[in-house]
Amino acid sequence: SLNSPKSLILLDSNEYSLYEIKEELNQTANVDLYSVLADVKDEKRICKICKVFEVDTIYHAAAYKHVPLVEENPFEGVKNNIFGTLSCVNAAMKSNVETFVLISTDKAVRPTNIMGASKRFAEMIVQSSDKNSENTKFCMVRFGNVLDSSGSVIQLF
Repeated sequence: SLNSPKSLILLDSNEYSLYEIKEELNQTANVDLYSVLADVKDEKRICKICKVFEVDTIYHAAAYKHVPLVEENPFEGVKNNIFGTLSCVNAAMKSNVETFVLISTDKAVRPTNIMGASKRFAEMIVQSSDKNSENTKFCMVRFGNVLDSSGSVIQLF
């Protein structure tokens, strides 16, 4: 069940962020936690992780979301946000993951910057995959600024 998982696999390419989130979750989570250092653009690795851990649901939130940084580094934004999503989508289908949830942004609605456009493209990949997938259900949710999240402009104001 989604509300009572037997384990939670935390995947990140940033060692310190992975350590921090695991430490925070260890305080309250009543579930087996596993930390996996990996890059979402590495489809073979994501596939292997899905199979080894018998992943049922993927919450794909790996994105560069800081608008000014992505504007200064557009190629990295596209590689991570678009091709990283594509790798994870492909791995989910190949591994027969039941559900794939893309965590998107309100900036994908009518994109005015590279970050928003890359997230809109990622949404389109997920929408297309849902139509073409037999075993994996694909969906997405858009969020605006989340209080106290990494990169939230709330702290700035």
